Amino acid sequence: MFINPDSLPYRPCVGMMLLNDKNEIFVARRIDTTVEAWQMPQGGIDEGETPIDAAFREMEEEIGTRNAKVIQEYDGWLAYDLPDHLVGKVWKGKYRGQRMKWFLMRYLGTDSDINLETAHPEFSAWKWLPPESLASSIVEFKRPLYEKLVAHFCTTGAP
Repeated sequence: MFINPDSLPYRPCVGMMLLNDKNEIFVARRIDTTVEAWQMPQGGIDEGETPIDAAFREMEEEIGTRNAKVIQEYDGWLAYDLPDHLVGKVWKGKYRGQRMKWFLMRYLGTDSDINLETAHPEFSAWKWLPPESLASSIVEFKRPLYEKLVAHFCTTGAP
């Protein structure tokens, strides 16, 4: 059955560019894919939830900690479309992609505080990457969004 992506809305979502003390970016490998798919923490915004509250909730749900502070909020929202072969399959087929509010955050904990074995694990591994390696480590359909985030946050927001 063909689903016209243009007829579907974007999923409201948040994302976190989490920096360590070396200004490296946290990424994790998704558990539900066979490709080498790394991403920054992200997730849906629940009804009645503010984007910043969603960001800290998602961080804790995905990596077991919320020990971070916000450095900068991306002005506006960024969106990406799913590739055709995923439309109608992910998020119960309700969305064409995600419309995201992004936050640049400083991680305040230690590596040992990060725990991927959460109540509903989403990741199988994690690492810190230098900003220049981020976009090439991400699935292709998210790459332009990640390039935009690196260009913005790593020139304007990183201390």
